Amino acid sequence: MIDQVSTPQVSVATGDFRPRVKARQRIGAIWRWLFFAATTLAIVLLGMLLWSIFSPGLSWLSWGLITNPPSRIPEKAGMNPAIWGSIWIVMGSGITAFLLGLGTAVYLEEYATRGRFNDFIQTNISNLAGVPSIVYGLLGLVVFVDWMNMGRSLLAGALTMALLILPVVVISSREAIRAVPSSLREASYGLGATRWQTVQNHVLPAAFPGVLTGVILAMSRAIGETAPLLVVGGASQVLWRPDGPFSTFMVMPLQIYNWTGRPQKEFEHLAAAAIIILMIILLLMNSLAIGLRHHFSKKARW
Repeated sequence: MIDQVSTPQVSVATGDFRPRVKARQRIGAIWRWLFFAATTLAIVLLGMLLWSIFSPGLSWLSWGLITNPPSRIPEKAGMNPAIWGSIWIVMGSGITAFLLGLGTAVYLEEYATRGRFNDFIQTNISNLAGVPSIVYGLLGLVVFVDWMNMGRSLLAGALTMALLILPVVVISSREAIRAVPSSLREASYGLGATRWQTVQNHVLPAAFPGVLTGVILAMSRAIGETAPLLVVGGASQVLWRPDGPFSTFMVMPLQIYNWTGRPQKEFEHLAAAAIIILMIILLLMNSLAIGLRHHFSKKARW
């Protein structure tokens, strides 16, 4: 005969829970509206900022602003040398930071043994990402301008900006390499491949979209920086394009800063137009990063 085990019936008074549920709903609604208000305020402030730039700058947008050199006459002034200087600085710093940052990330993720020294390096790299940019300018002034006798040249500016964006490239590259499944490495080792063959043929191609995205976003930061280049020796006004790594240079943020300091009202409008061009370049670079990441992600085999 099977014994029947009777389970006690627990009576739940639903009336005791209703006040708590209503209180939680009220708290949730309050936080939802607070978050919505914060988002709305951020959008409104961004719109006011964009309006303060586009309102005086749209009428001054012209092809001459891109092709002409600086001039004392606002109607004839342009920032062609500054655009070329920014291109050289961004390309030089991007290539240097890519090579050094990717090599550092590969070593830390694939070759370095786990221990206190590795943790020490990782912590300092993360801390370097938050160092003010003016500190990198002082470092570049001491190392590249004085010790290495590069002078206040384009090469010294590019290497200084490479130091500025190097921690960001290292961190993003490490995250991209870490995201590669360990099963991909194990399958390569199982087929007899060495560690370098695994990294070269499997890990790096799989991590390349994330690495490339981090590099382009870091270059987007470099194109808008001013303080390090002021310390290293960006000129206040250059009437010609850079013709070599040791030539004097000017970048777009410095040109904008120079125009905003002029007493004529027209130069303020010209600076607003230059800011619009700089924003367009930044948007194009960010769009390029997204497009390249999407393109290479589709080719992923995992």
